[in-house]
Amino acid sequence: MALELGEPLGYVVDGATPTSARFVSTRPPPVGDYVVIEAGGDYVLGMVRSVGTRSLTLSSLPGVYDPVVVEKLSAEAGAGDVFFECSARLLATLSGGSPRLPPLPGARVYRAPSGLLARLFGGAEGRSVRVGVLATRPDVEVRVDVNTMVTRHTAILAVTGAGKSNTVAVVADRLVRGYNATLLIFDFHGEYVGSSIGGGVNVIEPRLNPRHLSISELMTLLGVEHRFYHQERVLRKALEKVESDVFQGSFIDGLRAALEGSARQKGDEGRAAVALLNKLDSLLERYGDILDDTAVDPVSGLEPGRANVLDLSRVDEDAADVIVSHVLRILLWERKLYKLRGSSRVPFPVLVVLEEAHILAPRDEDTLSKYWLARVAREGRKFGLGLMLVSQRPKGLDQDILSQANNMIVMRLVEPTDQRYVQAASEALSEDLLEHLPSLATGEAVLVGPFTPLPALVKIDRFEGRLGGSDPDVVEEWTRTRAAGSPAEPGGSELYEEFL
Repeated sequence: MALELGEPLGYVVDGATPTSARFVSTRPPPVGDYVVIEAGGDYVLGMVRSVGTRSLTLSSLPGVYDPVVVEKLSAEAGAGDVFFECSARLLATLSGGSPRLPPLPGARVYRAPSGLLARLFGGAEGRSVRVGVLATRPDVEVRVDVNTMVTRHTAILAVTGAGKSNTVAVVADRLVRGYNATLLIFDFHGEYVGSSIGGGVNVIEPRLNPRHLSISELMTLLGVEHRFYHQERVLRKALEKVESDVFQGSFIDGLRAALEGSARQKGDEGRAAVALLNKLDSLLERYGDILDDTAVDPVSGLEPGRANVLDLSRVDEDAADVIVSHVLRILLWERKLYKLRGSSRVPFPVLVVLEEAHILAPRDEDTLSKYWLARVAREGRKFGLGLMLVSQRPKGLDQDILSQANNMIVMRLVEPTDQRYVQAASEALSEDLLEHLPSLATGEAVLVGPFTPLPALVKIDRFEGRLGGSDPDVVEEWTRTRAAGSPAEPGGSELYEEFL
């Protein structure tokens, strides 16, 4: 391969292996940048993982730590006394494949040409989407493979405020505009409801037809745990009666009538039925606004070629669990139908984006959503159903599900336990990449996985449309309130009651 490499910036020293090399330089590349190293008749591409300074004078005088002496020696030695000791992780040979032999001592090290990196990260024409630029090379755009991102699943992980929502918006907007993609975003905080992703999102209200809920979903809404076996048994009998009888009223009214009949029985059955009646009253108080006998399932509201946002901002975690599991169950079934029969209500691939994934797929707790997320993670690839997990608490996310996300966009993570947890779930996240995570700036990310040819430190593009995920300017709002000279207008009680 003919390369225009220019002048060497350094030379390999001893101790190199097929996966790593140290080199000295007077013009060091920044950490995260790429270098090309001679290796026999080929070249090896490496990623710089550390840069440290050395002094010829001070190295020859070990044990000198007096600041006055150090200052005097450094001044006398001059700038030529300083050199840099760098290390690089060796990624691939330019002829293709992994390095099998280490570079020899004295091998020349070059800064990787931007043209070479542009070819590597430019993606296939018509099959990739731009996410940003290399953090060390703003002239090199980074694109990821669309098919791999969807079918091999993706995780976006970072602390609050690091840029997760912006990343989701950038990816979703470009998928919709560039590929007529269909996305379903489970929106916990209303960040995407009014956004301009893809030219405007389709908002799906969280309404459920209780007749279509599974027994497990209904039990979750009622607060009936499986260990309350008397209540579960009475509930199952009541549901059988509601389904078999011709009842003119609502589903809830029919269920109440069946439970009232059981409540007249003596013993455990009667006591269980009374407890269920109380829980039914609580269910109506908490979820009466999302239960509707005439509602079609939320999957019917999907519009192809758009970002569909299911607004979960008005429901609690139990209701969100039921809604998400209900939708995933139907989505997986419809995609299987399409694969097997060629027709279904969802005849197009769907990328499901789950915000706050650690809430619905927790590590140490079983939820309805966790079961169906695991099913989609294992089976969805074959049926065109992809997952994008978004979380600010990776260590709280079920590791089996997280490990199914072969692609990772990892932004700033400060806690060592979060870092190690993510590393354990991804073979591609090496120790040197892990070291970058606490110091990443807002909007910077480490990309690893099959959707990118090489690990990359990327500055994610900024979404230029409307999005509700940014931090408020509290100083400006306080100042504006003081300038207005009056408290907020009373009102909003209906909205408050709905929120409660």
